[in-house]
Amino acid sequence: MAKENSGFSTIPETPVSEAKPPLCSRPSKASARLRRENEREKAEKKKRRQRYVEKGGKCNVQHGNVRETYRYLTDIFTTLVDLKWRFSLLVFTLAYAITWLFFGLIWWFIAYCRGDLDHLEDHTWTPCVNNLNGFVSAFLFSIETETTIGYGHRVITDKCPEGIILLLLQAILGSMVNAFMVGCMFVKISQPNKRAETLVFSSHAVVSLRDDRLCLMFRVGDLRSSHIVEASIRAKLIKSKQTHEGEFIPLNQTDINVGFETGDDRLFLVSPLIISHEINEHSPFWEVSKEQLAKDEFEIVVILEGMVEATGMTCQARSSYLMDEVLWGHRFMSVLSLEDGFYEVDYNSFHQTFEVPTPSCSAKELAESTARMDAHLYWSIPSRLDEKVEEGTEKEAGDKERNGSLANPETVQINERGPLHEGAGGGFL
Repeated sequence: MAKENSGFSTIPETPVSEAKPPLCSRPSKASARLRRENEREKAEKKKRRQRYVEKGGKCNVQHGNVRETYRYLTDIFTTLVDLKWRFSLLVFTLAYAITWLFFGLIWWFIAYCRGDLDHLEDHTWTPCVNNLNGFVSAFLFSIETETTIGYGHRVITDKCPEGIILLLLQAILGSMVNAFMVGCMFVKISQPNKRAETLVFSSHAVVSLRDDRLCLMFRVGDLRSSHIVEASIRAKLIKSKQTHEGEFIPLNQTDINVGFETGDDRLFLVSPLIISHEINEHSPFWEVSKEQLAKDEFEIVVILEGMVEATGMTCQARSSYLMDEVLWGHRFMSVLSLEDGFYEVDYNSFHQTFEVPTPSCSAKELAESTARMDAHLYWSIPSRLDEKVEEGTEKEAGDKERNGSLANPETVQINERGPLHEGAGGGFL
């Protein structure tokens, strides 16, 4: 029983001195400190790594020191639409409140100048506006006029031409304010920004072989039943570069071909699709190997565009992949299965990948090695055929020699008699 429970015993079977590893196998303090510093540097480097486009599609760029702020006012409609909802509601409320207060103050000023406020109890006096006895009633009359409520208690009379002109101005200006503010709110409500929330991208991109060629792949999907019309996909490589002349270009954008020439960039996004970029001599990853991919610093921005089927407005969804989010030697799990009369998409496996055998060299090195193998095969086949032809020729020559040694016996006898001569009949004997 003691032997069986020895594995659970807190007392070691060997002495403590024997259980300790030898001194030579312990890491030194300098190496441990160096390892901690390397880990700290890696953590700081990963922390400093900044995205150009967030995973959710937000562009991580802020504009500073913009001196020509008047340009925002020249396009006031777009400025109001781009505001956050709390500021939009504040502007919407202030626009109506200020116009009501402004015209209410003018109505009160007209009544004050005409002396209507001094003849409130005089029934023989014809005021500009009946039953207007102060600023509050003037403010209410302004609201009734601009919103065309018309309760009927306060009404303008025909003995006030300045009031008639003001009534016309307020009716026109109120219609313009209504059109402008309602239009802004309608456009803001109908914006397709939230439609992009149901367009999903895979959390990682993968690099693996497809038809004996290295390809960079990622997956896109649509969670809604209403489809995106005329969907198209684009991809950009964001990477700083330095030209031959020494010019440093930060965040240089390079196009990544995802099927523009063949039409594969236009998608029928009914089920999740895997977007593939073939790494060829025109690709920016042509000379990138697995080891270099882990050391390099770049960002891949993917953009999905299309029209919302329900509204017809253009929608755009964005995402990005950093270098540590590109998995070399992986492939996406299948999410589509055939059920009884329909196809089913399993989004639990949408982001899942699995490892596959993939060469760790770059696409350029893989193409060169493939070309060398093809060249060796091309030259080896004719050489083998030539060897077979030479063997056949030597065999035929040997057969002829053997056949020549076995001549016809009659011919041998004639040759022994002597040379042939003409006979009397003109023939040959």
